[in-house]
Amino acid sequence: MATFLTAEWRALAMLNYHVDPGVLQPLVPHGTELDTFAGQTFVSLVGFLFANTRVLGVPIPAHRTFEEVNLRFYVRRRVGSETRRAVTFIKELVPRPLIATVARLAYNEPYQSAPMRHTFDHVDETGTPRSVRYEWRVGPEWSGLQLEATGVGTEPRTGSEEEFITEHYWGYTRQRDGATVEYRVEHPRWRVWGASSSRVFGDLAAVYGETLGSIFSKPPTSAFIADGSPVRVGWPARLPLKA
Repeated sequence: MATFLTAEWRALAMLNYHVDPGVLQPLVPHGTELDTFAGQTFVSLVGFLFANTRVLGVPIPAHRTFEEVNLRFYVRRRVGSETRRAVTFIKELVPRPLIATVARLAYNEPYQSAPMRHTFDHVDETGTPRSVRYEWRVGPEWSGLQLEATGVGTEPRTGSEEEFITEHYWGYTRQRDGATVEYRVEHPRWRVWGASSSRVFGDLAAVYGETLGSIFSKPPTSAFIADGSPVRVGWPARLPLKA
């Protein structure tokens, strides 16, 4: 795989919600279809720390470690006998305008820059925090997500919801002309910790709009922390419009 970006994704807080597929259908990239688990369509609000970031093998000063919070959902693309299970993003928040600009230019990813901060508490012997909080400010107030983990971190059980949420190794992004860009993401299986509590706070509609923002008025269907790992993100490849 020709590599565009390498980094570490650490302390992923993943809050997952059932959503009406009709809400997401207009956002599905051309050439893909909505993916489901147990007949349900999900969106995930994910906060994590980008660390040791390199673009084309080059570290960018003052842009190597930073927070990201994204809202994503799940799609698949059939290529012959292969099913490529993937994520596609509704919005990705980062604290550095340069990062947002590069991502928009390279992938047309829906990045937005905003002030951000994070808090990690109760870091265990594996280096994974058991309490994470990611915050961002769009407008006058801080918004955020918070998650408290419990139990012992384990690899997701085959066929579980945790596996469905974490084990996606492709990304698809809609382009301005209606086409789709495809890219590969490589990382090992992550360990996950269940949540003893989780919450989202602030004005989510300011970032995601009223329809999507209203999803967060209810508790998530599931929530967990993943420890994360080094990752490699491949060069984007444009799919033909007839794909």
